[in-house]
Amino acid sequence: MTVPTTDLAAVADPTAESLLGPPGKRRRFRFIANGKAAVGITVLGFFILIAIIGEWIAPFDPSARSNDLLESPSSKHWFGTTHLGQDIFSQVLVGTRGVMLVGLTAGVVATLLAILVGVTSGYLSGFAGEGLSALSNVFLVIPALPLIIIVGSAVSSGGDYVVAVIIGLTSWAWGARILRAQTLSLRRRDYVEASRASGESTWRIIMFEILPNLSAVIASGFVGTVIFAVMSEITLAFVGVSSFSNWNWGTILFWAQSQQALAQGAWWWFVPAGLAIAILGTALSLLNFGIDEFVSPRLRGNGKTKIKTFDGHTVRMRVGFTPVLSQKEDGR
Repeated sequence: MTVPTTDLAAVADPTAESLLGPPGKRRRFRFIANGKAAVGITVLGFFILIAIIGEWIAPFDPSARSNDLLESPSSKHWFGTTHLGQDIFSQVLVGTRGVMLVGLTAGVVATLLAILVGVTSGYLSGFAGEGLSALSNVFLVIPALPLIIIVGSAVSSGGDYVVAVIIGLTSWAWGARILRAQTLSLRRRDYVEASRASGESTWRIIMFEILPNLSAVIASGFVGTVIFAVMSEITLAFVGVSSFSNWNWGTILFWAQSQQALAQGAWWWFVPAGLAIAILGTALSLLNFGIDEFVSPRLRGNGKTKIKTFDGHTVRMRVGFTPVLSQKEDGR
């Protein structure tokens, strides 16, 4: 038995407001109130801010040489200097832009392709669905990192945008397979069948009934792609594929390794960039956990996903827009 969305408030128990969520403005801040999400957003926002203003607040030109050769951290050089007297703090600040640009751009490109191919191939049947599934299988077996290295070395002068697009175009297949599997399990659910029976169009069912229930999977795929893109960009720079005229954290690690910073005891040369990578990865993971708890009613409500109504029915709450009522198993 199905009821329109507008009738839900009339049959629902008023005491269940805590499960349905506070109305209006209060509901907007529920996600930010999650501790993991708040920390993740704060740290990620800090890195985005540094990526924007890093070149303006850097105390030195990251490529400028000086007579302060291989000095440890001091009040003048907060993160120390390289063997050429270059300020490592300035290199970290300026290099944040390339890392964030590649990570976020590749994450958006890969996530959009994964949604387009994965959800469409999972919902459609016949040749269209099987063809899109075969396409994702082909990209799934392509070795992404070697291909990125080959293409990146061929177009090393293209800049960070080209690297980001290459990573995005080669990183969507795994997410598409996961989304296809989830869509196959959702397309025969009661609320999807109810929408289809009521004459809803295919695009509306996909947008408003299936995609909201895939929010946690999509967010997890985006975070995973961003992390992979950041590591791929750093790897390209570390192995000497990227252009050294564009500073990023991988370029710092490349010069530290090539000049044997560890053997010389110059820990300040590689530790700041390594910590930045670790902190960024932790922030993205915390953001992913926060999104998962916000989207999943079981995680948010400690398993209380049912709301009892006055007429003895039980509302099984979902993220979709078509609520479905199921009667009690009492023979009625």
